[in-house]
Amino acid sequence: MGGRNNKRRQDMPLPLEVEKVTGKATKAVYDQMKHDQVRSLKQKTAAQKQKATGSGRKRPAAAAAAATTTTTATPQKKQKQADNTANKKRKPVPQPESEEEDDDEEKAVMSDNGGWDNAPLESDSEVADSDGDSMDEFDSDDGVTQQPLSLLSDDDDDNDDSDEEEGDSADNDGIESYDEFDSDDEPAVTFRDMEKRSRKLDARRAEDAEMADMELQDQDQAVTSEREIFELPSDAQVEAEKEAPLDLTQIQMRIQEIIRILNNFAELRDPSRSRNDYMDQLQRDMCFYYGYNEFLMEKLLQLFTVSEAVEFFEANEVARPVTIRTNTLKTRRRDLAQALINRGVNLDPIGKWTKVGLTIFDSPVPVGATPEYMAGHYMIQAASSFLPVMALAPQENEKVLDMSAAPGGKTTYCAALMKNTGMMVANDANKEREKALVANIHRLGISNAIVCNYDGREFPKVMGGFDRVLLDAPCSGTGVISKDASVKTNKGPEDFSMLTHLQKELILSAIDSANADSATGGYVVYSTCSVTVDEDESVVNYALSKRPNVKLVDTGLDFGRPGFTSFRGQAFHHSLALTRRFYPHAHNMDGFFVAKFQKLSNKIQVGDKQVVPAGSGAKLKQKKKKNVKD
Repeated sequence: MGGRNNKRRQDMPLPLEVEKVTGKATKAVYDQMKHDQVRSLKQKTAAQKQKATGSGRKRPAAAAAAATTTTTATPQKKQKQADNTANKKRKPVPQPESEEEDDDEEKAVMSDNGGWDNAPLESDSEVADSDGDSMDEFDSDDGVTQQPLSLLSDDDDDNDDSDEEEGDSADNDGIESYDEFDSDDEPAVTFRDMEKRSRKLDARRAEDAEMADMELQDQDQAVTSEREIFELPSDAQVEAEKEAPLDLTQIQMRIQEIIRILNNFAELRDPSRSRNDYMDQLQRDMCFYYGYNEFLMEKLLQLFTVSEAVEFFEANEVARPVTIRTNTLKTRRRDLAQALINRGVNLDPIGKWTKVGLTIFDSPVPVGATPEYMAGHYMIQAASSFLPVMALAPQENEKVLDMSAAPGGKTTYCAALMKNTGMMVANDANKEREKALVANIHRLGISNAIVCNYDGREFPKVMGGFDRVLLDAPCSGTGVISKDASVKTNKGPEDFSMLTHLQKELILSAIDSANADSATGGYVVYSTCSVTVDEDESVVNYALSKRPNVKLVDTGLDFGRPGFTSFRGQAFHHSLALTRRFYPHAHNMDGFFVAKFQKLSNKIQVGDKQVVPAGSGAKLKQKKKKNVKD
C-alpha cells in the first residue's frame, strides 16, 4: 500500500500557470520534465536494488551462495537485462487498464518526444552521465514528484486510505484555480472537466438573468408603492401651510418627488390630478424654498424643463468665480499671470474661447488692490461681459459707440482691441455711474475715448455715422441673481413692461446710429444680462420688423445655446437662431443674451417714400418732382 501511495503522490499536478493551461511547455516546465525523468529512473533503480537485497536475505545460505556464484559468473546477462529494460521504456506504452500501470504510462509519455510542444528530452545516456546532485534544488522535502497537467487523471480523485487523502490535500494547497472568481474550496481545473465548468457558467448566467428579472419586479413594486405613498396636498392643507409653513427639508423632499413624477408623468401620476396641479404645487414650493416671487418663478419655469429649472435656481445660489481681463495695451496675459502667481494668487485661464481672461480661485490679497491693478494691467470684469465685445469685434481706426458704457469694462475692452486708434465714444445716461467709467479709462491708459452723458434714445440726433454700435441695454438682471439677490422679489409685471419698452426704443436708436455705408462696419450688437424671452428674442424680433434694412448675422461665438425661434405660441423670425444664450448652470457664467445685426441700408421704406433717419451719417436724398413749365 505504501508503494501505491507513493505512486499516487507522483500524480499531483504542478501549480497551475497560464502556460500550462494553454498546453505550451515553457523552459521551466521543460526542465521539470527532465528532472522528473531522472528522479523516476533513480527511484526505480533503488527499488530494484532494495528488492534484490531483501529477497536475498530470505533465501537459505546455500541458495544465496549459488545466486552469488551465478551473478558473479554472468555479468553479461545482467547488462543485457538492463538494456532490455531501457529499450522497453523508450517504446510507447498503450493505454493502461489498471491503476498499477499508471506510472508506466506516464513515464512512457514523458520519455516520448511527442510531449506538449514536442520538446526534446535528454537521452538515457545523458541521464545516466548527469550528476544527481545538480537536481537537488528541484527536489521537495517529501520526495513527491509533480507531473505535467496533461498526465492528470480523474481516477485519482478516488482514494483508498486516509494517508493518501492527507497527502493529496497537502499538495493541493498550492494549486490555483483556473477561474479567478472561483473560491479556494473548488478543486484545481484540468482539461477534462471543462465541460463541467461550462455547465456551471451556464447555470450562473441563468441565475444572473433570474436575479435581473427579480430586480425589475422590485423596481416596479417600488414605483407602485411610491405612487401610493406620495400625494399632492389638498386645498385645505395648502391653506394651512400658509399659516404654518413646513420646514425646508420637507419642502425640498416634496420638490424632488414632484419632479420625479413630472419626469415620468404617464407612469407615476395620480389619475385624479392633472399636470397643472403638480406644476402649481411645484411653483409654490420653489417660491418658498428659493425665495422668488410667484411672477418671476413662473417666467423662469417656462424657460426650462423642471429638472433644468432646479439646476438654474441652484446655480443662482452660488457665486460666480472672480474673473479679470488683461489690458493688452500694457501687458500680456502670460506676464500678468506670472506676476499674480508670484504674489500667491491661484488662477487659471477662463477657457479656450478668450485669450485675455483669467479666473481667480484664491488670493491672499484683494484682487482690486494689487500693484498690477493700480497700474492698469487688468480689469475686474465678469466673463459674460467679454461676449458682446467679442461679437462686435471692433477694428482699428473705426468710429465705435457704446450707448450704455458705465462702469467701462466693455468700453476699455473695445479700446484695447482698437489699440487706442480711431474714436471710442462712451455714453451713459447715469451721470453718477460715469465717475467709475472715467476712472477706469484713465487707469487702463485709454487715450481714444470720449465720455458723454446723453439719453441713448436721443443719441442719433446728437451724433451718428458710427461704424459699430454696442448696446448693453438696461434689463431686469435675471441672469445675475447670484450677484443681486434682490431681483428675486423686486421684479414684477410693471417692471418688465417698462424695461421692454425702453429696450425697444434703445435698439432702434442704436440701429439708426450705425452707418450702413461703412467700409468695415455697419454692425450693431444688442446684449442683456437677462434670460427672459420678453427682453431678448421679443425685442430683437421687434427691431427686425421695424427696421427692414437690417438683418441678423452670426455672432462669431462658438459656444452658447441658440435663441428661441418660437416660444409658448409666439413665432419669431427664423434668423433668431443666430443669437446666443448663456446660462449660469450650463456655462458657469452669468446669464446673458447676445444678438448681432448688420445694417444693409441707411434708408427705410415708409409707404411710398424712402426715409433716412437722422444720425445715420448719410445725406438725405429726396426726389422731388417739379413741374417745369416751358
